Amino acid sequence: MKKTIIHISLVLSAIFIYICQSNFFSWFTIAGIMPNLFVILVLWIGLFSNRAIGTIYGLIIGMVLDLLLGHQIGVNSIGLGLIGFLSAIFDKNFSKDSRATIMVMVVVTTAIFESLTYFLNYIFVTTQLEIFNFIKILSIEIIYNVIMTIIIYPLFQKFGYYVENEYKGNKILTRYF
Repeated sequence: MKKTIIHISLVLSAIFIYICQSNFFSWFTIAGIMPNLFVILVLWIGLFSNRAIGTIYGLIIGMVLDLLLGHQIGVNSIGLGLIGFLSAIFDKNFSKDSRATIMVMVVVTTAIFESLTYFLNYIFVTTQLEIFNFIKILSIEIIYNVIMTIIIYPLFQKFGYYVENEYKGNKILTRYF
């Protein structure tokens, strides 16, 4: 029952982020660039749940975004699925308690996601290769995502530890029972 409530709240969070990103952040852009809150959401899901759930949510959210936005099918799905997979690796190697560590994770995952989607769009859509413009967009989006992480991560952190306790639990085996 608890896992069902968690999944419902994650789906509602994704819907809320989509509404915010398509309506609210279209007014508050920096040089015409919006933050990508889905990268932060999938990173958060992978950090606090497990590798499989982070990857599955990344693939599903990416596929829905591809269908809604009308881009090439699979580009966002591959990128967000990779973010969900990498976030479980980050969970094993880094602390979730430090804001600086979380910001570094957001920088890395945003750079990976945007580089992968730019590369895949270059291959499949045969767009022009404009490195300077890409670096400008990437740096602004990284700054915007870090600012948004500073604002929303404390809200996500409490719920994240609840999700982590539900999925991972206390599975430490002691030497003596």
